[in-house]
Amino acid sequence: MTSDMLLYLMGGVGVLLAIIVIAYLVLKKKSDTDEAKQIRRLREGTKEKSFSTEVMYQKLYVIYLKIPFLKRYILKLRRRLSIIHMDDEYLTRKQASKILTRTLCIVFPLAIIIIVITHENTLLMGMLLIFELFMVDTFIDGMVDKLDNKLLREQIDFFAEIRHAYHEFNMVEEAIYQVAQDDDKPEVSRQAEKIYEVLISDDPESELEKYYDIAPNSYLKEFAGISYLTKEFGDRKINGSSLYLKNLNNITQEMQLEILKRDKLDYTFQSLSVISILPMLAIEPIKNWAVSQFSFTAGFYNGRNGMLVQILLLVVTFICYVLTRKLKDNGSTAMNTKNTDNPWQEKLYRIKFIKKIVDLFIPKDGTKEYMRLQKTMKDAATKDKMEWIYINRLTLCIVTFIASIFLIMQLHQITIYNVYHDPTTDYNIIGQMTEKAEKDAMKTTESDNQYIDHFKGNIHVTQEEIQKEMRRGRINKDYIDSKDADVADAAERVLGKLQIINTEQMQWFEVLIGMVLAIVAYQGPIWLLKFQAKMRQLEMEDEVMQFNTIILMLMKIERVSVEIILEWLERYANIFKEPITRCVNNYESGAWEALEQLKEEVTFQQFIRIVESLQAAVEKIPIADAFDELDTERDYYQAKRKESNERLIERKGRIGRVIGFAPMVILFVGYLIVPLVFIGLTSMTKSFDYMQASQNH
Repeated sequence: MTSDMLLYLMGGVGVLLAIIVIAYLVLKKKSDTDEAKQIRRLREGTKEKSFSTEVMYQKLYVIYLKIPFLKRYILKLRRRLSIIHMDDEYLTRKQASKILTRTLCIVFPLAIIIIVITHENTLLMGMLLIFELFMVDTFIDGMVDKLDNKLLREQIDFFAEIRHAYHEFNMVEEAIYQVAQDDDKPEVSRQAEKIYEVLISDDPESELEKYYDIAPNSYLKEFAGISYLTKEFGDRKINGSSLYLKNLNNITQEMQLEILKRDKLDYTFQSLSVISILPMLAIEPIKNWAVSQFSFTAGFYNGRNGMLVQILLLVVTFICYVLTRKLKDNGSTAMNTKNTDNPWQEKLYRIKFIKKIVDLFIPKDGTKEYMRLQKTMKDAATKDKMEWIYINRLTLCIVTFIASIFLIMQLHQITIYNVYHDPTTDYNIIGQMTEKAEKDAMKTTESDNQYIDHFKGNIHVTQEEIQKEMRRGRINKDYIDSKDADVADAAERVLGKLQIINTEQMQWFEVLIGMVLAIVAYQGPIWLLKFQAKMRQLEMEDEVMQFNTIILMLMKIERVSVEIILEWLERYANIFKEPITRCVNNYESGAWEALEQLKEEVTFQQFIRIVESLQAAVEKIPIADAFDELDTERDYYQAKRKESNERLIERKGRIGRVIGFAPMVILFVGYLIVPLVFIGLTSMTKSFDYMQASQNH
C-alpha cells in the first residue's frame, strides 16, 4: 500500500467519524425535547426485555408441535395440564413447553453419556437409547405430579379462606366468588370461578355433572357437590356448628392425609427408579474393568454368554422399571394422559386387513375367556379397549420374535468374530498380557485363521488332515520344523475353532426359543393388567375409608337419600366402581334387591358393612342413625386411616425394594461375581495343567 493510498484511507475514516459524531449530537438534541421525554416516560416499564422466558416457551411450544416425535409428548402434557389450568391456553402452553424443555435438558446429556460409554458396543448402545425413551415418561409424570401436588396444597389454604368468607357472607356462592378473586393462587382460583359459575347457572345440576368430568381431583368434586347441596337444601347447625363448614373440615382432613401419603410414597420411591436403571449404565464399565484386571474373562464378556447376560439384564431392568412406576403411582391425577380418542392402536385397528387378523385372536363375547379378561381389565381400571390390548399383545409378540431371531443371529456372528480376532494363548493369566505376548498370540491367531479359511465348510475334516497340511507348509511355513507334539496341539486347536465356526448357524431349537419368547411377550400385557389389579387391591381399604368420609358429609343433610349416597359413591369410586354402577342402575327396580346384589358381588368385608348399613337405611331407620358410628368414632376412623396408609406405603415399599434392586443383584452376581469365580477356577486349573506339562517336558 502506497503512502498516498494510506493518506486517503485515513482521511475517509476521519470524515466518517465526524459524520457519526454530528449525527449523534443532532439526535441527542431532538431526544431532549419535551415531547420525546413524555414518550419515553409512557414507554417506561412497558417495554419487554430483550430476552423473555415467557415468549421463549411459547415459541418452543409451536416448534415442538412441528417435530413428529416431540409432538406426541407435548400433546400428552397438554391433555393433562389443561385440566389443572382450566381455560387458560397461555399458561397451559407455557407449562407444557417448560416441562418438556426441562426433560430434554436431562435426556440429551444422558444420551451423550450412554453413547460415550457404549460406543464400542452398538447393540447395547441401541437398546439403552431406546430404553431412554421410556424414561421421558417418568420425567414428565414427575413434573406434572409436582403441579398437581401444588394444587392440592393450595386447596387447603383455599378452604381455610372459604371458611372466613362464609362466616362473613353466610352464602356459599358469595363466599366462593370472594375467594376466587385471589390472584396469588391462579390454579385454585380458576377452579373456584368454575364452581361459582356452576352454582349460579340456570341448570346447576347438569353443569355440576359436566364439572365432575373435568375436575382435577376428587376433593374439588366433593367441595363442588357439598356446595351445591348446601345452596339447594340450606345449611344446618349441628351442635352449634355449621354443617357446611364441618364438611369442609372433613374434606380438608382427607386432603391432608392424601398429601402425607403422597409425600411418603415419593420419599420411599424417589431413588428406586434410578437404582433400577443404573445397572444398565454400569454394564460396559464393569466389563472393561474385569477384562483389564483378569484377561481370562475376555472370552466370556466378548462372547455369546456375556451378551446373553447383558440382554437378560436389559430385559429385567425394563420390566422392573415399568413395575416400579406402576407401584409408585399414587393416583395423584385421575386424568388418563393417553390419547383415548384416537391412539395408534385405534388407527391400526381401522385397517381392514389388520382388523380381521386381530378379531381372530379376540375371544368371542360371552365366552369364559372373554368374561375373565373383561374382569381383569375392570379390576385394573384400564382405559384401553379390548381391541387395543390385543393389538399390543400381537405387536409385542411379533416384535419379540423378530428381535429374538436377530439377536440369535447376532450372537452367532459375535462368536465367529471372536474366533477370528481374539488372541490365542495356551493358558490364561491374571492381569493384562504384555505387548510382546499379545503380538505372539495374535500371530498364532492369524496363522490359525489361514487354516480355518482353508478347511471352513468341511464338517468331516479330521485332526490328522490338519496336521498333514501343517507339515506340507502350503498354507504357511509356521509348523514345518515344529515338533510333533506342537503340531498336534496346533491342529487340535484349529479343529476346535473350525467346529465352532461350522456349527455357528441358525438351529431349529433357536427358532423354537424365539417362538417361546414371543409367546411370553404375548402374555405380557395381560400379566401387567393383573399386576395393576393386584396393586389396586392393596388400596381397597383406603377407598372404603374415603366412602366413610363421603357418607359422613351427606348423612346429616336433609333430603339426602340412599340413592343420592350411592350416586356419590359411584362418582368417587375407583376399585368398586363397576358393582356400584350396576347397583345404581338397578336401584329403581328394587332398592333392597339392588343392594343385596352389590353385597354379593364384593368380598371386602369393610365395604360389605357399608352396604348393610345402606340396606338398614332403606326400610328401617334414618340414614344418620344407620351410620351414627361414623360420627361418634370419627377420631378412631381418622387414626385407622393413617395407620392403613402407613401399612400400604410399607407394603409397597417392600415390594418396590425387591423389584428395584433386582437388576443391581443380577449385575453384580450374574455379570461380575459368578463369571469371575467360575471362569477363574477353570482358568487356574488349565494354567496349572499347562505348567505341570511344561515341567514334565
